[in-house]
Amino acid sequence: MQLATIDWIIVGIFFLIVLSIGWVASKTAGKSSSEFFLGGRGMPWWLLGISMVACTFSADTPNLVTGMVREDGVAKNWAWWAFLITGMITVFIFARLWRRSNVMTDLEFYEVRYGGKLAGFLRGFRSVYLGLFFNCLIMGSVTLAAIKIGAVMLGLSPITVVVGASIVVVIYAALGGIKGVIWADFFQYSMAMFGAVLAAVVAVRQPEIGSLEVLFNHPSVASRVDIFPDFSDASVYIPLLIIPIAVQWWSVWYPGAEPGGGGYMAQRMLAAKDEKNAIGATLLFNFAHYALRPWPWIIVALASLVIYPDLASIKAEFPNVADQYLGDDVAYPAMLTRIGPGWLGLVVASLIAAYMSTIGTHLNWGSSYLVNDFYKRFVKKDATEKQMVAMGRLSTVALMVLSAIFSLTFLENATQAFDILLLSGAGTGLIYILRWFWWRINALTEIVAMIVATTMAVVLVLVVEDESVKTAVLDGFTVKLLLTVGSVSLVWILTTLLSKPEDKEVLRKFYRLTHPGGPGWKRVVAEARADGDMIDEKEEGMAWEMPKQLLLVFLGCVAIYCSLFAIGGFIYGDVLRGFILAGIAAVCTFFLFRILGNLRVS
Repeated sequence: MQLATIDWIIVGIFFLIVLSIGWVASKTAGKSSSEFFLGGRGMPWWLLGISMVACTFSADTPNLVTGMVREDGVAKNWAWWAFLITGMITVFIFARLWRRSNVMTDLEFYEVRYGGKLAGFLRGFRSVYLGLFFNCLIMGSVTLAAIKIGAVMLGLSPITVVVGASIVVVIYAALGGIKGVIWADFFQYSMAMFGAVLAAVVAVRQPEIGSLEVLFNHPSVASRVDIFPDFSDASVYIPLLIIPIAVQWWSVWYPGAEPGGGGYMAQRMLAAKDEKNAIGATLLFNFAHYALRPWPWIIVALASLVIYPDLASIKAEFPNVADQYLGDDVAYPAMLTRIGPGWLGLVVASLIAAYMSTIGTHLNWGSSYLVNDFYKRFVKKDATEKQMVAMGRLSTVALMVLSAIFSLTFLENATQAFDILLLSGAGTGLIYILRWFWWRINALTEIVAMIVATTMAVVLVLVVEDESVKTAVLDGFTVKLLLTVGSVSLVWILTTLLSKPEDKEVLRKFYRLTHPGGPGWKRVVAEARADGDMIDEKEEGMAWEMPKQLLLVFLGCVAIYCSLFAIGGFIYGDVLRGFILAGIAAVCTFFLFRILGNLRVS
């Protein structure tokens, strides 16, 4: 389809605004590495929270949700809804700990928590492993979504989409650093949400549908609208609900939902003005991410089942889409082609916004690893601030080029990348939680877990077919996930118990800096006191707040899940359920903020 003149004008204005943000931010971004990567550690909660949710609202996210709904119904979204538990733990337990650590990146944390050569190796290796490989895999999957959108909506070739989509985001990310990325995120998120809602409205108004009631009662849709899976069939509810809720959220490292925080979420928390702003940012993110965003995508996905019941119908209408890129996730951009001139320009701009907000964050985040945790730590230890900023800009461009190669050569659909990321981090999640609260976790723990998890992921993805390991109850991928979680967990626990603990001075320094408290540090505190070192002096006369924090986690989960399902109730026409769930969410939110007001934060 062709964009009208008004559509091109809208897209052009969008690009101009984003580039202007990058130019304005560049005036301060080049002053120091702290400005370039953390915005001078002075960012407010509301801006950071919107930036977090903008980053996770990428061009591939609607495609991913559409693919899930078309394959296994709305209940399939529990694969990522379950990560809300991780998010709430980050809000009420880890946000203030990260802010206290005062590190530049979450990888610098390794040489604060651990000591010796192993800590240095872990920091350096993961700076390349995460900053380069994992980061480019994520950006490649996002760019893949842009390729599919460009092919379906505009008939553009993959290389045209990649080059066109990369230039602007590289310019403002390289010029403005994290501050330019965050302010651009604020603008882009508004555009992305508007486009998502507009797409849902247009989808429902299609002649084949006409209303939400007709949509939900359509034979192709009625069996897929349930929020929870069929509890009469173990082969359905165990992999779709039980595994994500019982296992996945705490055991799997996944970008944006890391157990214990980390990645670009940690970067945002470290950029906050103080602990209160770090908590506020992550709380806003989780509410917007899980409660507000999913339903427009779900509506479009369900509507696509009426308009395009199978892949053949998509292929018939869009014959220029290469078979490599043809999957259920293509149904989302296919639905967008039904939007008229003017509005289409806004939707295209919103999709570009979603793409750029995610890519911009990942470019700056990956660059921070490569510069702060590899270049300055191992290549040029006496690097000046000017040199670090220059390397940051250079690595930003390099990361964009590599991610483009990933999207053009290795990846085929959004679900594929999602599965690879889940499996590669399986079994390591609990380490990232316990390393704050159990003194016995050491650098070797993380190294062994990382090696075993990566090796198993490569073998299980490339060698073992899903069909060969599936059971009567569990699909092949779920079996692989559980096998990896169990094996990796067993290995790292044995490694921890059999290996030498970290030096006592390293442990005391970490405790004095972050004050995690709790029974897991009793031995370290007691030995320090015996030596006359009052490392817990700040905690004298104060109760450990973990019980209160866990209550906040529970209230937060209930409030956000009830908000999510209340919105679903109103959309499905079940007004009574909507009001009941909204009432529960309101009560939980009231008590949450009352208890939060009594939490010790600075």
